[in-house]
Order: sequence, then structure tokens, then C-alpha cells
Amino acid sequence: MRRRRPRPGVQTERQQLPYRAPTVRRLGFPANVKILSVFKDDGELKAHPDYRAAKSGDGEAATRLVFDLGAELFAQVMDSFGGDMTYVAPHAREALGDNAIPQVLASALGLLTVGRVDYEIVQATKVFHTGADPMERLIARPRFTGKVQIGEPYVLVDDVTTMGGTLAELAHFIQARGGIIGGVVVLVNASRAGTLRPTKKVVRLLTERFGHEITEICGIEPDALTADEATYLVGFRTTDEIRNRKATAAKETTRRLNSKGISGPSQPERLAAFDSTFAAHFRRAFWRQHRRARWRDQPG
Repeated sequence: MRRRRPRPGVQTERQQLPYRAPTVRRLGFPANVKILSVFKDDGELKAHPDYRAAKSGDGEAATRLVFDLGAELFAQVMDSFGGDMTYVAPHAREALGDNAIPQVLASALGLLTVGRVDYEIVQATKVFHTGADPMERLIARPRFTGKVQIGEPYVLVDDVTTMGGTLAELAHFIQARGGIIGGVVVLVNASRAGTLRPTKKVVRLLTERFGHEITEICGIEPDALTADEATYLVGFRTTDEIRNRKATAAKETTRRLNSKGISGPSQPERLAAFDSTFAAHFRRAFWRQHRRARWRDQPG
């Protein structure tokens, strides 16, 4: 019997690649790294008229949003970092499409500080953290790929951080390959802790209570957890509670994404590369906005 050839664009089970979980996260944020932000919740970000278009991948919309909301952040970054920094953003695929805000923000920061922008490090798995609860975020860890410059100081850039897991995975990836984490810049820092690293007391409690179980269950060493991840996990009394919650969270993630017509984080992501063509487009769009603002501000 002749085998039927699949239609173009249709992926068969045989063609699908197995999902590869990230390696164990062993390297947390360095103690001296600070996070710069403008907002503590995403209310103003979501209220911006260009928000939905920017989250769906519209570069012009993302440029207008970043220009409107990022002025205070630009000043903070220019005061905190010199020009010898490389700005890198996780290029994440959201339920609405390819989120353009992090890359536009990174491009803007690179231009304003006369720094560099990295387009080689890319997120290789889709995790769909938007709308996920803490355990769903913990078990859906992004994987990164790309070349890291040894000894290079990197500033991690994103639009929103909640528990900090995606940025922590990016930080681990860079440090494990010889890079240095110089800082974190986000529009919205929605973290309850407000910091990146957990306190020594919380790490000690996790280690005493669960031993190596946290690493086995979550794939993260206690000292490499973010402050919010550690605070969440320390609320569990036993490893059985964590395992049961993890199993439930996996089912909840599947239901949540299926309701949006998404196959889920267990599927491999085609490399979400952000190439120089798009980068040049965003640079031009950003400078157009900059010139318009200067023109409006001129007297007369």
C-alpha cells in the first residue's frame, strides 16, 4: 500500500521531535546583580493602545510602546551601565504570537547606551508562561541556544518578569558558557519579592526540609532558584505535596493551552531567531519616534 504524503505545513507524529528539557539550573543570579524597572504591575503596560499588537509581533507597535513607557527606564540604564554591555532578550513565543517588546527594548537600550545587542542567543522552546500559575511556570522551563562571548558582560532584557524563571534560565545559560551577568532590565517587575536572589535563610530551609528533592523534581538547585520560586516552594511541607502539585499543574497547563488551540509546551519550538533584518527595522522605527518627540518638544 502506498504511503500518503502529508500536505505541506502538516507535521506528522513521525516528524515531531521529542521535547528536550533544559539541563539542571545550577547557576543563579550573581549576588551583586540588580534589576531595573519602571512598573510593579502590568496595568499600564496592558492599557497601552499598542500592547496587543506588540505582543503579537508588530515591531512598529512595540517601538511606540517602548518609547512611550520606557523614558524613565532609559535614564536608569544610562546611569547604571556603561557602553561596554551586551543587551540580550529572550525571544519568546506567546499565545498571541511572537512578542516583539523585549527585542525592541533591547535594541533601544543598545542604541541609547552605545552598547551591543545580541541576536545569536535565542529561546529554543516555547513555554507560554502568560496566565500560568507558579508551579506551571516552574515545570515549563525554557531552553536556550546560541553562541555566548566568553567574558562578555550581558544585561538581560524583558518586558515583564513575574517569578523570574525565564531570565534565570537565560542567566544560567550565559554563565555556564563563560558570559557574565551585568544586570537585568524590565518594564514591569511584578515579582512579589522584588529581588532576584532568594535569601540565605530560605535556601537553607529548602535544603534542610527537602534535601536534593527540589533539584530532582524541578531540575533547579536551591541556590539557583529565584527569590519568588524559592518563596513559593518553601510553602510546601513535604516532597509528596510538591510532586502532586507538579502533576496537577501539568494537566492544568494542557487544558489552558488546549482551550487556546495550542498544542502545549511539550512540543519543540523552531528556533525563535531574531535576525538583523528585523533589528534594523526596529532601530529605524525607534529613531523615527525619537525624532518626532524632539520635534514636538521644540519651542514655537
